[in-house]
Amino acid sequence: MTIDLATIIKAYDVRGTVPDQLSPEVARAIGAAFARVVALPEGARRVVVGHDMRDSGPGLVEAFTAGVTAAGVDVVRIGLCSTDGLYHASGTLDAPGAMFTASHNPAVYNGIKLCRAGARPVGQDTGLAEVRELAQQLLEDPAAAVAAQTPGTVTDVDTLADYAAFLRGLVDLSGIRPLKVVVDAGNGMAGHTVPAVLGTAAGLPGLPLDVVPLYFELDGTFPNHEANPLEPANLQDLRAAVVEHDADLGLAFDGDADRCFVVDEHGDPVSPSAVTALVGLREVGKELEAGRTPSVIHNLITSRAVPDLLQAAGATTVRTRVGHSFIKAQMAEHDAVFGGEHSAHYYFRDFFFADTGMLAALHVLAALGGQPHPLSVLAEMYSPYVASGELNSTVADAAAATARVREAYAAAYPQADVDELDGLTVAHWDGHPQWWFNLRASNTEPLLRLNVEAADEDIMIKVRDDVLSLVRRTEDA
Repeated sequence: MTIDLATIIKAYDVRGTVPDQLSPEVARAIGAAFARVVALPEGARRVVVGHDMRDSGPGLVEAFTAGVTAAGVDVVRIGLCSTDGLYHASGTLDAPGAMFTASHNPAVYNGIKLCRAGARPVGQDTGLAEVRELAQQLLEDPAAAVAAQTPGTVTDVDTLADYAAFLRGLVDLSGIRPLKVVVDAGNGMAGHTVPAVLGTAAGLPGLPLDVVPLYFELDGTFPNHEANPLEPANLQDLRAAVVEHDADLGLAFDGDADRCFVVDEHGDPVSPSAVTALVGLREVGKELEAGRTPSVIHNLITSRAVPDLLQAAGATTVRTRVGHSFIKAQMAEHDAVFGGEHSAHYYFRDFFFADTGMLAALHVLAALGGQPHPLSVLAEMYSPYVASGELNSTVADAAAATARVREAYAAAYPQADVDELDGLTVAHWDGHPQWWFNLRASNTEPLLRLNVEAADEDIMIKVRDDVLSLVRRTEDA
């Protein structure tokens, strides 16, 4: 039976189990469709393709490549790479790209992240829906796939050294004080990229870094822990190792190494909002020195410290919805120098407006190593407020629960600012006491996600508990 591709091709990428959902036949159809929908209309004569450490990657790449070349488009295969490594290749080669990865999902999964030339995103509204429709047609009627008179060629290229040199060229670490850093690769692609970027594996000069590796062996079965640092349990090994080795900091990457999480010298996590502020201020400073007016993008559940600090430094900040497609669109529209999300995705104009956890890590190392204080002291400067973290509530009727909260706060705080850019945001930031919260419905589950921030812990707890009581109240209560 032919699979319904709507079950695996979602708003941003392709994700499914192998081989029952994402089979070589499906990969070939998607490759043929991608060539016809994205590459050929752009005038692109080649597509760059890479994959992560999953065992299913090479076979799926081979099938996808066959689909692309049958359409008359060349393929440049770069082999093992991180997702930001694929973006780098797409940007420097000015070619559309396909990255085979399922990020932190279990070994039975794989997926494809697609981009246009220059690492520009391909999402539901920017070509992915058309790719899905054509691939579906090709699966149901293989005869519809008319082969090009001259098939494309296949070239194998190793771009790791160029990727490492490109990143090194953006942040100079040669003059920092010596730092000991523990890196947890989670058996993912950071085990491939960290030795090249932070070490000498790509032939670059050594840096004043003593890197302590955790789980650098590439293994798509993730034998040590899930490669998703957003879950606190997956940071436990890193936190313990930082303390054990008396390290200056720890870095944790997800499976495809496009997200980076940071812990300080005590093993305590540094919030992605603090990292956004720290990196943002560095990028803003460079823009101001160059005589340009900087813009920075942040999503609506990052800390208020981000716009507060960046605006005080002379930047224009733009608040956007949660999700990388929204961030990337705003980055391009505002020619923003930097963008950050609470999920530890960091976007850089100097990196084709795409996200790269490795470049964010370089900035953190440069900031820490360029001054004498420990990371806990540095991070405290960027974390003046108290946040709840994301709290999930299972609800039968998300709209009704949200309406209860909206009505209650409109009555109790008529002076508060209310918007619905992404869910419900209520802010009492210009009054006293200072607090705000955002309540968003999940796209895939019957959940409401709550984030609260306040000027102090007592206020945060009160707002958090008040909103949760409204959200979780039954209709007959």
